[in-house]
This record gives sequence, C-alpha cells and structure tokens, in this order.
Amino acid sequence: MATITIIGTGNMARTLGALALTGGNAVEVMGRDQGKADALANTLGDGATTGTWGAVPAGDIVVTALLADSVVPVVAEYGDALAGKVVVDISNPFNATFDGLAHDTETSVAREAAAVAPADTAVVKAFNTIFAGVLEKGRPAVFLAGDDAEAKARVAAFVESLGLRPLDVGGLAMAHWLEGMGLVTVALANHGMTHWDFALGVDEFTR
Repeated sequence: MATITIIGTGNMARTLGALALTGGNAVEVMGRDQGKADALANTLGDGATTGTWGAVPAGDIVVTALLADSVVPVVAEYGDALAGKVVVDISNPFNATFDGLAHDTETSVAREAAAVAPADTAVVKAFNTIFAGVLEKGRPAVFLAGDDAEAKARVAAFVESLGLRPLDVGGLAMAHWLEGMGLVTVALANHGMTHWDFALGVDEFTR
C-alpha cells in the first residue's frame, strides 16, 4: 500500500485519513496549526504521524484537504518540497451563492496548482464530488482527472485500497468539469434530493 500525506485538518482530512489507515496505508498529517495536526493524528490512531508544515511530505501521494482558496497558495508555499510527488486536489471553488464556480474561465484549482508546482509534480483532481459524510458510511465512485497516466494509476490504486471505485475522466483539463459536477452535487442536495446522503456515480448497462 501507499504512504499518504494529508495537508489539512478538517472533516475530509479526518475521513480520508481514517479510510486510508483502514485500507492498509500509512498516513502523515500536516497542518499549519501543529496542535490541530497532532490532535488529528492522535484521533486517527493506528500509527498515524504528523509532519512539520512546509517540510518534505513523507507520502508519495499528497492530498490537499483544504478549501479551494488555500490550495494554490499552499502548493506554491511548499514549492520544491512537493517535487516528485503526486498532489491530489479535492477542492471545489464555488461562488458565494453556491450556484456557480468562483472562476468564470475554463480553468480549475487543480490546473492552477499544477502551474505553480515543481515541474515533476503531478496533480490529480479527485474526491471533489463526494461529501465527507458519504465517505464515512458509503462506497461512492471517485472521479479523477490528470495528465500523468502513472500518477493517475497510483491514485486509482489508493482509491481502490479504500474500497472505492476509481473512474478516470481524462486529462487535467477535465478538472474544470469535475468542479462543475461538484456544484451539481451541492445543487441536488439543496433541491432535488433535499439531503446529503448520496453521491454521483455511473450505472453500466450491458446486454
């Protein structure tokens, strides 16, 4: 299995960390607030460790479990510490009214993060269409996008270790549309479904 570093200490960091450990992966937690990082690692147990903010992550896969506005600045701040790593962006850049994306051009947080990351850092978009509560009690599909086939394969293997189904939607340009899917998920929660206990997926029909 893999060693995973999670940058962030919120609900998604806790949920992904717990699933990763259950799936046999090693987990390192990094947070700007060292006390919160230590507390999360202690809560996760099972050998979860903490790293120092800004230091080279122990994990080959680095999950930025951060709000959308923080992802690009944090990737830029870590800089060469992320060289050779696979960075997984799970964020959604919604506007203030949750009826559109914060950016009005065909870009994404993942593409913007890739632009400031070291040249040999691969960025993959994943997990952004799934609510933390659903991850805790369900087995949703995980859509992922990225330009590096090997990096996507490693993320897909990590997803499978969680007992989830990875679904590759193509290159990193598709991250923009995955963010749109994240917006659709929230809109469904607020309107058509009127609850948060669901996830988008794919039904296959064969003869």
